[in-house]
Amino acid sequence: MNDLFAAEPALQSLMEFARQAALHSYSPYSHFRVGAALKLSNGEIVTGTNVENSSYGLAICAERSAVARAVSQFGPQIRIEAVAIANLNNAASPPCGACRQVLAEFILPEAPAIFPASDGVRAMAFSELLPLAFEMKLK
Repeated sequence: MNDLFAAEPALQSLMEFARQAALHSYSPYSHFRVGAALKLSNGEIVTGTNVENSSYGLAICAERSAVARAVSQFGPQIRIEAVAIANLNNAASPPCGACRQVLAEFILPEAPAIFPASDGVRAMAFSELLPLAFEMKLK
């Protein structure tokens, strides 16, 4: 799917939204500035950034920040058609496990996930990124 990123201007644009969001990062402890951008099924682009806290466990990642913003703005019925993650540290940074699980609640399985990898920008179907997401099946 990496060729898809190079050939798809919409995904490159989404990555730029993520880079712009990273500029607003509050990361005085790690100095690891991350931004995320979500393309929603209603056509909207929603961004988020990481927000650290001196009590480290209370920090929120950019991806979860963006999901919270999307749900707050558009309601719990949102569906994510693509997600891009960027950082200003030139480091590989796929979504962490917690962010993958939160994204799984709203993202379409075939949605592209775009993120910095050690070999450049990587794009892959979200279902490849988290093949065994936890799902609660209520009866």
